[in-house]
Amino acid sequence: MFDPVIAPSGTLLGLLQRGRGDGTLHALTAPRSEALAALNHCVTHDPRHDWQVENRSLYYARLYLDLHGELDAVEAHLFDPEDVLDTDESRTGLALAVLGHLASYGRRDALDLLRRYAAHGTNWAWALDELALRDDDAGLRALAAPVLARFTTDAEGEAELAATVRDAFEPRPWRLWADDPRESVATRVRAAQEAGSFDRWQRQMRPAGPRPGWSVQAVFEWAQQGVERGAALHVPAARCLTAVAGPEDRPEIVRAAQDGTEGARCTALRYLADRNDPDVLDLIEGAVTTGSTAVVEAAVDAFERMRSLAAVDRARGWAHRPDPLGAAAGRVLACRGGVQDRDLVLAALREAVRGEGPDAPTLWTLVDGAGRLGIACAAPVLRHIYRETASSHLRGRAARALAATDPSYGTGFAVECLWDCEESTREVAARHAETGDTRVVERLRRLAADPAEEAEVQTAVRSRIGPEETAV
Repeated sequence: MFDPVIAPSGTLLGLLQRGRGDGTLHALTAPRSEALAALNHCVTHDPRHDWQVENRSLYYARLYLDLHGELDAVEAHLFDPEDVLDTDESRTGLALAVLGHLASYGRRDALDLLRRYAAHGTNWAWALDELALRDDDAGLRALAAPVLARFTTDAEGEAELAATVRDAFEPRPWRLWADDPRESVATRVRAAQEAGSFDRWQRQMRPAGPRPGWSVQAVFEWAQQGVERGAALHVPAARCLTAVAGPEDRPEIVRAAQDGTEGARCTALRYLADRNDPDVLDLIEGAVTTGSTAVVEAAVDAFERMRSLAAVDRARGWAHRPDPLGAAAGRVLACRGGVQDRDLVLAALREAVRGEGPDAPTLWTLVDGAGRLGIACAAPVLRHIYRETASSHLRGRAARALAATDPSYGTGFAVECLWDCEESTREVAARHAETGDTRVVERLRRLAADPAEEAEVQTAVRSRIGPEETAV
């Protein structure tokens, strides 16, 4: 999947792509055709940088309801000839999830579209999962024949069916079909269930990787074999060292951390950092100076895991370094530093935005740190990140940090956050938005009454309004 092209944050499309609450508020006041065009573009061209983590589906489904939007564009996207050529589930996953929410809200056209796609579409398994949560038994039973027809009846097809049944995210349709009155359906599904269970048992009986009795050197060799195969195994290898290494092995592990193979060096650094070895901070510094890219990344990651006072103190000295270790030092102080480290964390936050932009991965930790340490001077930078980032998760972290640092948050961003695509952001807003704004009261009541809303959000809403208001 290619990185999506995100429109400027000041445009309606850019707001909707980011999942911001202002996107919904602007769409409801814009010409309906313009709003629906932007909404359809978002649903058919997934704007998320990490589609497996960020939420958009409920956000877009609610806007379809508010706009009384038709689903013609979604239907055309799902059944486009490209559906056969591009089988990546990220192409249609967002559209199917939106349809699932719409079906929960009673949109019959969304339910029918999901059924059609489950029967004929490439990403049928996702559609079936959505239906498993929303459709009735009769609707699911009607899909048994077209779904099973996707699998040939030879050995290869039956093995593929067994793997599909075994790995199904929602087992309800398969359980229904195993009890189907049609013998041809029930027999085949039950056989697939049994084969999948047997395969799972076999895999558990054939674990790969280290065995009891391995030596330290054997663990290092296993980690290096992973490097040669393109698989990073230093994390599990470090756990293996914990089981096989004794005090007498420390000199060998320290030598590996200094100049071992790439796999051994990464493994040794991780192991020594987890044990708070007295020499590990010097070894990490040396690895960042002399190691390969993979060794540098492993060294930095090992350092960030450390929780000792010595690691925090060293971070204060490393925070000014213009390299990955300096950036990691800023994140360590953001997580575990004290009030005396506010200036260093603020400097790291500003440098990250200035050097890498509002979507830099390092900002996640630094933004949290700004909120944890209550750095009031960070509010302007946090507001910039909130507006510009394309990551709804990072925007949510910025919102939480603003709630702790910006006195104007309750009357500012908190209001639009009630419409945000992330439930954690809506929860923060429900706790802080000033109810003097009539939009806030109305929105809180709607969230309290919406069965699709997350429990945490509704709990936050109930802490702000009484039972008699909830019922309004």
